[in-house]
This record gives sequence, structure tokens and C-alpha cells, in this order.
Amino acid sequence: MPLYRDEAIVLRTHRLGEADRIITLLTRHHGRVRAVAKGVRKTSSRWGSRLEPFTHVDLQLAEGRNLDTITQAETKAAHGATLGNDYDRYTAGTVMLETAERVVVEERQPARQQFNLLAGALTAMAGGQRAVGHVLDSYLLRALAIAGYAPTFVDCAHCGRPPVTATGELGHHRWFNPSMGGVLCSTCRIPGSASPAPQTLVLLGGLLAGDWPVVEAAEPRHVREASGLVAAFVQWQLERGLRSLAYVER
Repeated sequence: MPLYRDEAIVLRTHRLGEADRIITLLTRHHGRVRAVAKGVRKTSSRWGSRLEPFTHVDLQLAEGRNLDTITQAETKAAHGATLGNDYDRYTAGTVMLETAERVVVEERQPARQQFNLLAGALTAMAGGQRAVGHVLDSYLLRALAIAGYAPTFVDCAHCGRPPVTATGELGHHRWFNPSMGGVLCSTCRIPGSASPAPQTLVLLGGLLAGDWPVVEAAEPRHVREASGLVAAFVQWQLERGLRSLAYVER
């Protein structure tokens, strides 16, 4: 069987037989891959802790017809141990893993941007220097943007009209609707649209752009409002809700 090497982040595992596991991976060069880790559940296995969710690993795999087989594994970053000691970071990280698996639809197709984004977000989440909610919401918006579902927080998502005020200055549209892909002008507004504060829209734009000075300057009430809108947007765009998102405290 042909062999290949790649970096990967372990997204999910489940049992196979008495001693094996199927490992779902997001790899740097081959996208989403499912592979068998033989004997990994035995107490004598050298790989047990290296192939747990959140772990960034360097792998050698043998190509298979349906499932590849992991033949070597070396740990690059073991985020699971750090995240497992903090409930908020662990649950937020779980949402990130589930999102990555959902947005990378096709197996064995390159998804380098998604891999780089997830690797960076897990490092930031485990590092603890930034607020849990900020890292999670920024990751969710950027992962969906890479997947082709970029929200708009400035121009109208339906007609593209910029939010110009009567004096000719750039302002903010009043309405937001997840099903329409972002903010809406008064003409395009549909029933059920939310009316977020202008500061919340600025925060959302900062989360999408990774503009941390803007994000960290936001007031708690705007952070809460933005988190609710991010959750609604993600749940709508992914059609089937993220199960792990229900466990995140917001």
C-alpha cells in the first residue's frame, strides 16, 4: 500500500472491534481523512494519547480503499490535556472540532486554509491569553467564510447597499438576519430580523477579520449580543445544528 505523511488534527474517534479505533482527521494537505489506528486501545499501545481529539500530530499513513491506516504518529501539540482541565475551553474547543468536520465536506480534498485556521484557533484556545468566547466566535465566522458562507456586517446582504447616512457618512444598517447572510437595509428587511446595536456590528466585523484590539475593546453587553448572532448564523448556515454548541455557556 502506498505511504504518505501529513500533519493532522484529530477531530473525532470511535471504536472499531476490540482494540482498534477509527480516527477522523483534518490534515494539512489531504483535507478530511478517516483512518484506522490498529491496537490503539490496548494498554500497551504507544499511540493511545497521541490520537485523541484536539491533538496536533505528524502522521505516516498507508492508503486504503475506504479507510487509510495510521502507521506512525508523533505529537506536535497535545491540546487535549490543557483544554480538558477547563470546562469552558473544552466545550468551546469541541464546537470547533465539530465545525471543522462539518465545513470540510469532501474527504481527501485539500483544505489547507481550514487546517491552518483550526490549528491556530486551538493554540489560542489552549494558550488562555484571549477570552474563550472571542476565540470561538472568531473561529466560527472565519471557518464559515472560508467554506463560502461569509457574512456581511456592513453592506446589505441582499441588495449590497452601503449604510450611508443622510449626511453622506458611513453608518450601520439596522437589521440582521442569519437566513439572508448578514445585515439588511430597511428596504430588504424581512420579518424576524434582529436589530443589533451598531457597536455589536463593529464587534462582529472585528471577529470576522481577527481584529483583536476591536474585539477586546467591546463592552460585555455587545459581546453577548454578538455571540447570540454568531450562534444563530452558524446554526442556520450549517442546516443541521451543532450538537456541541448547546453545552457552551454564553
